[in-house]
Amino acid sequence: MENTRGIEIVSLAHTKIILGVTGGIAAYKAAELCRLLVKAGAEVRVVMTAAAQQFVTPLTFQALSGQPVLTSLWDAASGDGMEHIHLSRAADLLLVAPASADFLAKLVQGRADDLLSTLCLARTCPLAVAPAMNREMWAAAPTRRNLQQLHADGVRVLGPAAGEQACGETGLGRMLEAAEITAALPGLLSAGPLAGKRVLITAGPTFEPIDPVRGLTNRSSGKMGYAVAQAAAEAGAEVCLVSGPTCLALPARVRRIDVQSAVEMREAVRAELPSDVFIAVAAVADYRVEAAATHKIKKSAEPLTLQLVANPDILAEVAALPDAPFCVGFAAETERLAEHAEAKRLRKKLPLLVGNLAQDTLGQDTAELVLFDNQGQHQLPRADKLTQARALIRHLINLLN
Repeated sequence: MENTRGIEIVSLAHTKIILGVTGGIAAYKAAELCRLLVKAGAEVRVVMTAAAQQFVTPLTFQALSGQPVLTSLWDAASGDGMEHIHLSRAADLLLVAPASADFLAKLVQGRADDLLSTLCLARTCPLAVAPAMNREMWAAAPTRRNLQQLHADGVRVLGPAAGEQACGETGLGRMLEAAEITAALPGLLSAGPLAGKRVLITAGPTFEPIDPVRGLTNRSSGKMGYAVAQAAAEAGAEVCLVSGPTCLALPARVRRIDVQSAVEMREAVRAELPSDVFIAVAAVADYRVEAAATHKIKKSAEPLTLQLVANPDILAEVAALPDAPFCVGFAAETERLAEHAEAKRLRKKLPLLVGNLAQDTLGQDTAELVLFDNQGQHQLPRADKLTQARALIRHLINLLN
């Protein structure tokens, strides 16, 4: 194993991976990806488009993979001109990283005008893509339609991430880091302990409108919920993430439903049931304004009184269903953690509850957690949230078994 930037790289020993590289500045990340795949034990064959060769040379990938790099339909490596057939027959996975907007469109249209696109069309192995493009290209309507079709066609989409882009703009469209992609691959290649399980997760804050420009919310970043979603997907589960407002990138192999308010989150959760597991990580607002103003409330010298009403308790409602899934709750307390967390678990009749002190966790990249179940308390020492999420999923798997 290797640990790069906090991401655990698990073994890919004896797997055969075709790495397709398309044109874009993110092609330099594909070199690091190739290195990590080989280090994890994979046999890597690299196929480059003509545009990719404008950014990185084939010689770079040949040195990193230890294999000749294929760049043309007319490569004679197989001797019979059928390299686009033979390659995928021996592969466990075809991974295109970076996958440009143009190449995603090619996949949707079934075009086969170069070696890589022909290989994708003729493949018999699973296909995964790691998109990389400008944020406006990612958000464009044609790209969104293409992504929907790729999902429907069974193509796994890894990322993208949000952040600063080579063009100087900031937003969604960055290719995932090489270590993140490598960490996601075992879940694509093996069943995993949660294979066949549907896991429904809530994450982030909710936003309760006061008027069209103001609202009630909280300090939740959503990082813990997104980490739990990634850990569940790595374990092989089919994961649906119902997310309040965040700026976080969607983990690989996770489907997201965006919501704003607690009522919207409740409706989205109920619509996704039944599931095998429900993990309520979201910091749902306890109250909402009884009647939000339709126009902006003007500032005045007079005190402003807001009439608040209780929001639905989503976790309690799901846990009380006759066919309730295995429910996991979260409790962020500011004092007497063990007392309050265990009381919440018993009141809502939960098999597992995760407790933490809010002042030590909210908005941070690390957390110290305590797991409460029928056997007692289980301390998870402070670590990054993905490490904690993986430990939580391992504990959940043990309870399910």
